[in-house]
Amino acid sequence: MQFDVVFDHNDFLIAYKPAGVSFHSEDSPGFVVMLEAQLNRKLFPVHRLDKVTSGLIVLAKHKEAAAKLTALFESRKIDKFYLALIDAKPKKKQGWVKGDMAKSRRGAFKLLKSNENPAVTRFYSQTIEPGIRAVILKPFSGKTHQLRVALKSLGAPIIGDELYAGSLSDRTYLHAYNLQFIWDGVSINCKASPVEGELFKRFLSSDVFNDWQQPNNLEW
Repeated sequence: MQFDVVFDHNDFLIAYKPAGVSFHSEDSPGFVVMLEAQLNRKLFPVHRLDKVTSGLIVLAKHKEAAAKLTALFESRKIDKFYLALIDAKPKKKQGWVKGDMAKSRRGAFKLLKSNENPAVTRFYSQTIEPGIRAVILKPFSGKTHQLRVALKSLGAPIIGDELYAGSLSDRTYLHAYNLQFIWDGVSINCKASPVEGELFKRFLSSDVFNDWQQPNNLEW
């Protein structure tokens, strides 16, 4: 399997992880190990994506860059924008989802009403065809399964996300679309459209996707 390097810098690279590929090695080599073999170089992961999620991943090329990128993620100075598709009407069409998260059953998580150390997400959604809504999300925290839990809590789990009661489909329709941050005074703005999934292919030709080409232009 060959992976696309979307952006290449002396200190880091940004690559596309396909849906269904584990980030870390499990029974077989994971995304990072396979990309290292493809590029014949050591890489340092600084964040991750769930196996079911496609999209952009930043990998440092040396330890100093890894420490600097980790600090940027921890201080929320890297803006991440995700795309998702849902087929149920959410409790609200846009706004905030905030709350603590706790482990639930079968490796899932649930959203709590407390806000001691909350997961914080803002989102917008629009209909793209009868029965299908597209969602653009920006996480303001970095909790495991945060976006999947946020949409489930709105009564509209992501299509294909069986762990959170999403409709059966050819994939889980969650994609890491855009990364934006400042590196040594230079603005990095990297985008990659989803390439897997029939519903995503239809979404890419919609007016809604066209309106979301510059995610930071939305009011976050």
